[in-house]
Amino acid sequence: MHENAKQWGASFRAHVKTHKTAEGTRLQLVSKAGQTDAVVVSTLLEAHEIVNAGLVADGIVKDILYGLPLPPNKIADLSTLWDDIAPFGATIRILIDHPEQVTFLEAYEAQRANPRLWSVFVKVDAGSKRAGLEPTSPAFEALLKRLFASPIVSIHGFYCHAGHAYSSTSLDAASAFLSTEVNAVNTAAGLALSLLASVPGAAPKEIPFVLAVGSTPTAHAASAETREKLASFLNGTLELHAGNYALLDLQQLHTGLVEKERIAQRVLATVISYYPGRGAGSTDEAMCDAGAVAMSKDTGPSGSYGEVVGKSWKLGRISQEHGTLTREPELGPITESDKLNLGDTVEIVGQHACLILAAYPWYYIVDSDGEDKGLLVEDIWVSWKGW
Repeated sequence: MHENAKQWGASFRAHVKTHKTAEGTRLQLVSKAGQTDAVVVSTLLEAHEIVNAGLVADGIVKDILYGLPLPPNKIADLSTLWDDIAPFGATIRILIDHPEQVTFLEAYEAQRANPRLWSVFVKVDAGSKRAGLEPTSPAFEALLKRLFASPIVSIHGFYCHAGHAYSSTSLDAASAFLSTEVNAVNTAAGLALSLLASVPGAAPKEIPFVLAVGSTPTAHAASAETREKLASFLNGTLELHAGNYALLDLQQLHTGLVEKERIAQRVLATVISYYPGRGAGSTDEAMCDAGAVAMSKDTGPSGSYGEVVGKSWKLGRISQEHGTLTREPELGPITESDKLNLGDTVEIVGQHACLILAAYPWYYIVDSDGEDKGLLVEDIWVSWKGW
């Protein structure tokens, strides 16, 4: 991913919410291709655990973005986090997509003897309709004016996340989503620059706005070739962000941008019962001890909740703590290597790594490229739980 960002002419910000571990964060930030000290978190607990793990004190993390639009009840906690990381020269940034968020922030700072200047990414909606505002809407212009009028915020840049890019099925499709993201944040920054220029006596923007875009599919599409297709003039500097890429899953496999061998998450389950001829077309079914809590209820274009590694079985139906393994009738009779027996341990690759990993208090780490072919546990990572 560092190489993709480098070829694309962008900096990189790693999202750590997929694994929520200190070890995984280190691997995301430092690679043979490059290094970054910027992260985005989905919970404040992730941010505090980054600090507790010594990643800020070590200088590995210097820039933390809280990746939700600013909640009023989290302002005090964010301020405490700022106090914790400031001695190490680190920065906290927040997302804003509504004027009242600024009002709450101003009310909080008014209680302080020395109000601080908060670094803000303005959240831009590029079509996913999850968070943010469309950059051409009247509401977006009104938000910018509100931000420029506030003495306690400074616009660092414009942030977009193409969650809907998961529907991509090719490099061209993902590239199109990426271009849409860039156009959205570039339009937003252009409007901001024009508003600044129209304010009498306003100082010119000395540091370029950061144009932050990305999701795992669009980040995989970032390359020197896609960079050439962007607008020749950008109203800022590019920043790429992604998180799921560190583990991957069946949803990402369907985009056509990754190979199955690169998926780095498996759930170990045990076959606990077997039902000959019960399935569609008189196919056999089996039960395992991995259900919705173990795998999440997210599905994908493949139409199951997971796939058994090395066999043709899928996790076709799930209840809370158990799942039903099924086969498609057109696959024909079960071969010797495809059989399942009571007591067998199976590896299941899931649809959505982020939700699956959230269910587990620790992960067993293996080296699939090692001499033991992934049979030896190399490490155990303990994940951060809570909010």
